[in-house]
Amino acid sequence: MYVTAVELVDFRSYEQVQLSLNPGVTVLVGRNGQGKTNVVEAIGYLATLGSHRVASDQPLIRHGASSAVVRAAVERTGRRLLLEIEIVPGKSNRARINKSPLPRPRDLLGALRTVVFAPEDLMLVRGDPEARRSFLDELMMLRTPRLAGVKADYDRTLKQRNALLKSAAATRGSFDVATLAIWNDHLVQLGSELLHERLTLAADLRAPVQEAYADLAPAAGEARLDYRASWTGGSPLAAPLTRDSIAAELRDALAAVERDELQRGVTLVGPHRDDLVLLLGDHPAKGYASHGESWSIVLALRLASFDLLRADGDDPVLILDDVFAELDTTRRERLAEMVAGAEQVIVTAAVADDIPRALSGDRFTVEAGHIRAGEPEGRRLV
Repeated sequence: MYVTAVELVDFRSYEQVQLSLNPGVTVLVGRNGQGKTNVVEAIGYLATLGSHRVASDQPLIRHGASSAVVRAAVERTGRRLLLEIEIVPGKSNRARINKSPLPRPRDLLGALRTVVFAPEDLMLVRGDPEARRSFLDELMMLRTPRLAGVKADYDRTLKQRNALLKSAAATRGSFDVATLAIWNDHLVQLGSELLHERLTLAADLRAPVQEAYADLAPAAGEARLDYRASWTGGSPLAAPLTRDSIAAELRDALAAVERDELQRGVTLVGPHRDDLVLLLGDHPAKGYASHGESWSIVLALRLASFDLLRADGDDPVLILDDVFAELDTTRRERLAEMVAGAEQVIVTAAVADDIPRALSGDRFTVEAGHIRAGEPEGRRLV
């Protein structure tokens, strides 16, 4: 899988720009603030319907514009797809494949798959559990796009249940027992499916994370990960981890905290409060790992993600957004060697010398929102 062309309209700093790409390595070089990251952010948005830099869509719209368009031509197993998303803050985004409108934007998921390495990844180690949950959910939906619907339905159910609990708390416990039971059923049904998929994914990641970390930092110990549910007090879930067994535990957990929930007006257990705990040896990486060790752990997570997606049938597009400036020489060289064989690698850097020789390829200079392309000549999307 690889992107052959990308076009941006009113996206970030670009009023309109087109860029042609080839398989192999493409390097975008430019000083900070010139627009190079905007290009790879747009490609990543087409794959995940989200930005790796910001949580909302509004910052993606060029100042003075009401919407933005990102489109890309993608070659995948001999097929050519034209993907397009129109980003309209405050309204429903609109997506198309080969110029045909899709019923929902999330129907675009799976048509393009990317793995993005970026400075923001350090929050996977140092940040709150939400960052790690989002990492799992994004990878889960890239592997199995239908789970985007499960996650959306869970989020809606959680919002409705919280509204009911908040109302009960405001009225000091006066609430409709039958209505709460209905939302409990929905939360258990959707939550158990979501949790089962996350646990399966965490299990699939364990070995490749360990292997990638050992390759990146062979003398720095062992990297591990452990999924912890919100109601177990940090202990693993009881076996067997079937959907039915998880649903039973979640239902029991909801019953156990019902009094507290009615007093506080919020759902206290469920996948929205779980954590993917990253470990270095027997110690939590958060607060223990050094800067270099933290970077090695997040790189191992991304490399493991790439391996899982590749095992599903084709290489995802690898995006390395300004990561080499964050790494020492040894980690730069090891990372470059590990990703150089991917079908397509897109690299951004402020300084060309930061890019290891293993990642030589097509080069573009980005300056003040203009992209100066080299050979070969660009192909248009039409």
